[in-house]
Amino acid sequence: MQILASIPSPSQGVWHLGPVPIRAYALCIILGVIVAAWLGSRRWIARGGQPGTVADVVVWATPFGLVGARLYHVITDYQLYFGPGRDPWRAFAVWEGGLGIWGAIAFGALGAWIACRRRGIPLPAMADAAAPAIVIAQAIGRLGNWFNQELFGGPTTVAWGLQIDSAHRPEGYEQYATFHPTFLYEFIWDFGVAGLVIWADRRFKLGHGRAFAVYVMGYTLGRAWIEYLRIDPVNHVLGLRLNVWTSVLVFLLAALYFVISAKLRPGREEVVEPVPAGASSASDQGEAGQGRTAATVTGATPTGAGGSDAAAAGADASKAEVGASGAARVDVVTSDESETDHGASGRSGESGSAKPNGSDSRSTSGQPVGENSPTQEQRSEDGR
Repeated sequence: MQILASIPSPSQGVWHLGPVPIRAYALCIILGVIVAAWLGSRRWIARGGQPGTVADVVVWATPFGLVGARLYHVITDYQLYFGPGRDPWRAFAVWEGGLGIWGAIAFGALGAWIACRRRGIPLPAMADAAAPAIVIAQAIGRLGNWFNQELFGGPTTVAWGLQIDSAHRPEGYEQYATFHPTFLYEFIWDFGVAGLVIWADRRFKLGHGRAFAVYVMGYTLGRAWIEYLRIDPVNHVLGLRLNVWTSVLVFLLAALYFVISAKLRPGREEVVEPVPAGASSASDQGEAGQGRTAATVTGATPTGAGGSDAAAAGADASKAEVGASGAARVDVVTSDESETDHGASGRSGESGSAKPNGSDSRSTSGQPVGENSPTQEQRSEDGR
């Protein structure tokens, strides 16, 4: 068989830093977690959450997810670890591969629920923010299968066939050199699902866990046919691989949740995380700043302790200054003071009111009528 082109597998998947082994599989998982935490945090803050919340959730969800992923794999592929000629202790050899995404999501959700409950935030809102981040983490983690030369598909002669060393070929496939790179198929599919979730979330303002449901439906739809291509030994039910049935069941559950949630709780959550005690939200700080700015521009004194006394003292000082200089009088005066001033000026009228002869309260020089300004009768005598 002549191979026109193919994808080579890495020559090794582990490096040693002294006595410490550095495994590519573990590095891929760690990188996926870091990217997921970064993207999930950005989406959570954009929804109104607090910085640092996603990091706290990741601290809980990651170990729970790893334990659940390994448990699911060991339980569903128990024949690899238990029985005649098998070593049960290999069930703890996570570095050799074997993490079930279904267990990772289920147990990871349990850890996330604990973290969300501790902070008083709803799990569905957090799941919506983290959905595209989770599937991207899955895509990056699939690169670990490439380094381990595992979980590939059947033999193929396509140009993008994956080269597998003879030591890693399953029984009955020793004569084949290239196989379907299912890790690459899922890698591309997962990024497509992440893009779908982000688009749908922005377009339809998904909330209450529906963005997470879109992720689950999208992922399981692709996982079903990718799983069908794989040839690694697993348990079968009614002629299909167990994970194919799991994908179908989880897809139906996610679709049912999406429909019921849309009817019972349409729209998106307005508040996803309460403001911590002693802290104020950005909007509250902005309103307070605008109020202080307005008070400074208008010369108003904020009300509160001592506020009314300061305002009264300021008004008295303003009246005294105007009376001495003959400038415009302060508009805010008491009714008794207004009537007294008007009586002394021949009741020429309140500030801004029309005069009987059609003139206003300004003098012929354009200056306002003050306490030292000539009265209307004096102006009439001067005009004769």
